[in-house]
Amino acid sequence: VGAGMAQLEGYYFSAALSCTFLVSCLLFSAFSRALREPYMDEIFHLPQAQRYCEGHFSLSQWDPMITTLPGLYLVSVGVVKPAIWIFGWSEHVVCSIGMLRFVNLLFSVGNFYLLYLLFRKVQPRNKAASSIQRVLSTLTLAVFPTLYFFNFLYYTEAGSMFFTLFAYLMCLYGNHKTSAFLGFCGFMFRQTNIIWAVFCAGNVIAQKLTEAWKTELQKKEDRLPPIKGPFAEFRKNSSVSLAYSISHEACLHFPQLFYFFSFTLFFSFPHLLSPSKIKTFLSLVWKRRILFFVVTLVSVFLVWKFTYAHKYLLADNRHYTFYVWKRVFQRYETVKYLLVPAYIFAGWSIADSLKSKSIFWNLMFFICLFIVIVPQKLLEFRYFILPYVIYRLNIPLPPTSRLICELSCYAVVNFITFFIFLNKTFQWPNSQDIQRFMW
Repeated sequence: VGAGMAQLEGYYFSAALSCTFLVSCLLFSAFSRALREPYMDEIFHLPQAQRYCEGHFSLSQWDPMITTLPGLYLVSVGVVKPAIWIFGWSEHVVCSIGMLRFVNLLFSVGNFYLLYLLFRKVQPRNKAASSIQRVLSTLTLAVFPTLYFFNFLYYTEAGSMFFTLFAYLMCLYGNHKTSAFLGFCGFMFRQTNIIWAVFCAGNVIAQKLTEAWKTELQKKEDRLPPIKGPFAEFRKNSSVSLAYSISHEACLHFPQLFYFFSFTLFFSFPHLLSPSKIKTFLSLVWKRRILFFVVTLVSVFLVWKFTYAHKYLLADNRHYTFYVWKRVFQRYETVKYLLVPAYIFAGWSIADSLKSKSIFWNLMFFICLFIVIVPQKLLEFRYFILPYVIYRLNIPLPPTSRLICELSCYAVVNFITFFIFLNKTFQWPNSQDIQRFMW
């Protein structure tokens, strides 16, 4: 029976990957037809990659506007350059915009497989139904709207995700040297990935601590109410941020945590939002009203003192964040305070969904999350992709019905965002360039 189930799971996986890749290829061709020229940040990335592709690696050829390390360009050259020797293509073809963008599509296939392997490793395999759940979870995360969109542009997202997930997987399998190397590759794509490399290492430490904790404090742990662990962690995280704020007042953007919680609640609503969850939360609030009152006060204070609007956020009307900011936060001054209870619910719900993980794992995750997103002044959904994926990998496998609901919602969001991007173009008054709406 086991072998049959494994074979069936293999078929499910192959079908899901093939269909996703087919759809991606169709979308890729639509993007290629619509975007003949570099778009948005591609105006920095593509020319730099083309210079590398032509063999110009000197520092004098580096675009000072680029803030990331050259990982994407180096890997791209390594992928596309052999086509000159294998297929006899000209350098002009090999270093073209389409070929370079295609590298990210290859990364997306790698990400699909890595997500599947991670679900197999992270999630305990003890239920007959779990094979379809694992494949559905993989498919859902692979088409996660914010990540999926950037598979079609020459951005660092897909490669950054690939190396970080690969490092995480190797770490879970105990291949620490390989994991460290892959973590370094991820760092070459985006500097903040070094924190997720630390998270991978922290995973090992968390595991060891959990084992020690279990043997030493088994009796105590049994007496703890189940909800206390993750919520205590959430509370600790708030206090960490407060202590931190005193010395780094200028650049710390605490509401980023709240935005991440909201973002996660929005995209994981089938798992985080239900009448029973709200009921549990409200009864907990009533039971621990003093604690929640303090958390609310602290949150309101953080929103009041540390809400920043980056000049790019307010200046660029091509991003959805511009409209979120303009239509929600800028419309009424009080909105940002009125949202605090929702932020607290979202934070609690996220922590509650991670209660199957140890307190040490939670501590590691929330600290890394904090370090990655709080220093960012710009509200940018792309910063949330990696922590979201790591979070989503680690919650217990949801029932199939919820996964189908989640997948359907992602499909709808993807359809809308791709349709808007490809068809609803506009122009700025002082420019002839065609502009498009995107994440």
